[in-house]
Amino acid sequence: MTTERRKAEHIRIVLEEPVAGRGITTGFEQYRFVHRALPELDFEEIDTSSAFLGKPLRTPLLISSMTGGTEEALRINRHLAGAAERRGWAMGVGSVRAALEMPELAATFRIRDVAPTIPLFANLGAVQLNYGYGPDDCRRAVELLEADGLVLHLNALQEVFQPEGNTNFHGLLKRIEQVCASLPVPVGVKEVGWGLDGETACRLLDAGVRFLDVAGAGGTSWSEVEKRRTTDPLRRQAADAFADWGMPTAACVRDVRRLAPTAFVIASGGLATGVDAAKALALGADLAGFGRGLLAAAVDGEAAVERALAQVELELRAAMFGIGARTLADLRGTRALVPASAFAPTPLQ
Repeated sequence: MTTERRKAEHIRIVLEEPVAGRGITTGFEQYRFVHRALPELDFEEIDTSSAFLGKPLRTPLLISSMTGGTEEALRINRHLAGAAERRGWAMGVGSVRAALEMPELAATFRIRDVAPTIPLFANLGAVQLNYGYGPDDCRRAVELLEADGLVLHLNALQEVFQPEGNTNFHGLLKRIEQVCASLPVPVGVKEVGWGLDGETACRLLDAGVRFLDVAGAGGTSWSEVEKRRTTDPLRRQAADAFADWGMPTAACVRDVRRLAPTAFVIASGGLATGVDAAKALALGADLAGFGRGLLAAAVDGEAAVERALAQVELELRAAMFGIGARTLADLRGTRALVPASAFAPTPLQ
């Protein structure tokens, strides 16, 4: 099957079928903010400005890498990019591998004309570095998108259950290090929905990786997606055992921040609201990423995406107001995020 056809199948399945992990959550529900009835600040003073890949952002929010390589993906990416430009979000695209294999698909990734100022990053599967891809291919991916950075995604379990999967992840860290040393832009690494642990994060940082997207469990499960693509009954049944696999996003953020206190950390994986984003930032993330929840809006059009982004922003700002945090530094340093168990009723004596 061609990469183009596979990408089209992914879009359809993610939009139409239940592909969230089962029996696992993001972990954000395990935390709650202590409401400050007297926040002592003007809502209009709240400042969510941030920066990523050397460019300013109006908000610490990111449209996560999702798609590319088909005509439908072109429409989706341009709707997402146009809205991100107006709202001041960062954005990534799906794997650029399709365009490197079939240059006629390159146009499905070209969005810089509708997003001239925001941080954009290209995306390739890290495992492709073991299947003939090298620094030159990574450089071509960056040039194609006119990107400010490159993300190499880690999707080991997806490759196991994907009918055309590439499963040789041996020695990949050294190849990632070579890419980091060769590219003129920052290189990041992201998981695809099962989470990045702190120990792995430290190894990647030592190899030269500049930013990390934990992409934890609780959102889209790619074993569930590939289960719906495969015609192999053995793989389909085995995929069921991984419906609850992975590390919750909240736990990933805490673990990476604990072991890598100076790392640039992106929290994605099942975030649904601006309150989730606020919790992720309070736990130590630098940016919060949103993916599948924006896909349906992107199919509807750019205006629908912009409404969805504006809602997330309002929710984030309202959460900050609710705890008296005027800036992102205040939010990240807050003591108002506590375990949800702190609100459990105490039995009467």
